[in-house]
Order: sequence, then structure tokens, then C-alpha cells
Amino acid sequence: MSSLHPASQTFSMIAAAKLRAFYDLTKPRIVMLILMVAVAAFYVASPGRVDVLRLLYTIIGIALLAGGIFALNHYLERDVDALMKRTATRPLPTGRLKPIEALSFGIILTVLALITLSLGLNLLCGVIGLFTFVSYVLLYTPLKRRTPYHTPLGALSGATPPLLGWAAARGSLDVDSWILFGILFFWQFPHFLAIEMMYADDYARAGIRVLPVVDPTWKKVGTELLGAIVLLLFVAVLPFLTGLAGEIYLVGAALAGAAFVVMGARAVARKDRPSARQLLLTSVFYLPLVFGLLVVNVR
Repeated sequence: MSSLHPASQTFSMIAAAKLRAFYDLTKPRIVMLILMVAVAAFYVASPGRVDVLRLLYTIIGIALLAGGIFALNHYLERDVDALMKRTATRPLPTGRLKPIEALSFGIILTVLALITLSLGLNLLCGVIGLFTFVSYVLLYTPLKRRTPYHTPLGALSGATPPLLGWAAARGSLDVDSWILFGILFFWQFPHFLAIEMMYADDYARAGIRVLPVVDPTWKKVGTELLGAIVLLLFVAVLPFLTGLAGEIYLVGAALAGAAFVVMGARAVARKDRPSARQLLLTSVFYLPLVFGLLVVNVR
């Protein structure tokens, strides 16, 4: 068996590295979490048997939208990413991709996403997708350098996956869909505050005005973090009260919420990186658990 010509091997390696860089632009692990939430909402909202074709369009549309938005975020924040240790290895700071490549890639994915959501599903999904793009890329991203109170706007755009999943299944939104939106909305505050607490020095070096940087005492951090978790606990109970989910969901969501409160209070009290990391891990487990219980125990 003859081996590949060295020039062919080199070309293959370069092409593979380039594809990997484009893949990294989309933040695939976050996209998987987004898809998990959206698919759970689609399943819960589906009357009777799940429409597999519509579900496929939903997955493709949301994956394209999230990937496009994240690629554009990489492009817009390439300068500050180069200043932070946690982001210095991303495709643009390392030179694995040129800025114009990331910009073009992000625009193409976003346009394809909006077409898929609007024509493959319905106009409501297209409108929600457009809102997500505008609020995250054009508003939230630039505001990160100007005000520490950018998180609510980012949480609005970040909480749309359940709305997309619900609208894809039913073509409309109702109270339950907004409850799922609320769960994801309030979840983002402790999740991202934990990250900001862990990497406060990095953010300060890059000039990103996150709350742990502008509030060295962490008094406001503690208020916002614990307040959001308490509100999350309340909203997470609502699917049971509206009849969307049963007792198994209620017990599981309550226990997960209690653990969230404990880890949040601990992180605020200790003000150290290990506690913030434990809070982050708690948030990562919380979301799949709650939405998984919702799917298992939907009424």
C-alpha cells in the first residue's frame, strides 16, 4: 500500500486544522447545552407524537444560529480574547483563523439559521431567532466593556432556546413556554457570575466590566447571585403548579435548587476560586437535571 505524498499529507493536515478552528468558533459544548434545552421544550410542547422532521429543522436551525452568533462574538472580541488566559488559545488570538474568515463564517451561519427557522418552521421562530442575534451580538457583546449590568440583556438572548423549541412544536407561545424561558433566564446569573468570579483578574486585564471586577467587596455580587438563585427556585416550581409537570419533577427541582442555594452562599462567603468553581459545576449539572426531569415527568 503506497503512502500519501508528503505534499498531500501537509494539505490534509492544514485543512483539518482549519476545519477544527471553524468548529471551535461555534463553541460546540455550549451549543449542545442549548440544543438539549430546546429539544426538551420541543418534546414537552409537542401535542401527541413528536414530529421528527420539525424536530430536525429545529435542531439544525438552532445549531446554526448559536454557532453563527458565537462565531461573530469571537470576531468582535478577538482583541480582548488575546488579553485573557482563558481565551488566548481561541482561533483568532492564535492566528488559526483570520478575522475576515470568522466574520464571514458567522454571517453565513446566522443567515442560514434565520432562513431555516423562518421557512423550515414558522415566522415566529424566525422572529425569536432574529431577536436572539440582535440582542446578543449587537447589544450585549459591546455593552460588556461599558457596564457591569450587561448580564440581564445577555440572559434575555440566552434564554430563548425554550421559546424556539416551543414555537417550533406549536407555532405559538403560552404561559408554560415563558416559564421555561424564566428558568433559563435566572439560571444564567449564577452560572456566569461563577465564571466571572473565577476569572476576575482576566476580565480586569481585558477591560471587561463584569460585576466581580467593579465590585471588589462582592456585596453586589452576592446580592445578585443569591437573589437570582432564589428567583430561579420559585420559577422552577411553576411547571408543577401549572400542571405541566408532576411530583417527581417538583421534588427533583426543589432538591437541585437547594443545592444551588448552598453552593451560591458558600461561594459568596468564601470569595475564592475553588468555591466559585464548585458553584459553576453545580450550575452545569442543574440545567440538564431540571429539563431532564421535565421531560420524564411531563403530564
